[in-house]
Amino acid sequence: MVVIVVAVLVIAQGDSDESTTPAPSETTAGSTTQEAEQEPQGNSERADLVSFRLDDRSAAGLTDIWIAWTIKNSSSEKSDYSWDWEAVDADGTRLENGTQLETDVQPGQTARGEYPTTLKSATGIELNITSFNRTAGY
Repeated sequence: MVVIVVAVLVIAQGDSDESTTPAPSETTAGSTTQEAEQEPQGNSERADLVSFRLDDRSAAGLTDIWIAWTIKNSSSEKSDYSWDWEAVDADGTRLENGTQLETDVQPGQTARGEYPTTLKSATGIELNITSFNRTAGY
């Protein structure tokens, strides 16, 4: 039995957005996605999270739902990003939550990532960002 433990230490600097907001979304051609509406963000570090969505890759009766994101570094320095998220159903029940990281994103660079979920369906699921932090990368 192999146990993999990942420990992450993130030191938050500067402002952070502690409110729960729907995740931004972006449509990707060729894939079925469940998207959340984007709230206006102004010119904050939170606006660097361009897209955060569910990507339903289920086929042949097998459930395969991922989260996918796009970060665009609008700052003038290399940055590390961390954010907490939750997936909630129409009744407001939290079905899953997690923390995602994107590190060493250069100024002006776009970074994309994805991660599998244990969700059984993407239908009617809303993604919320519960906290978001950008720190200087070293």
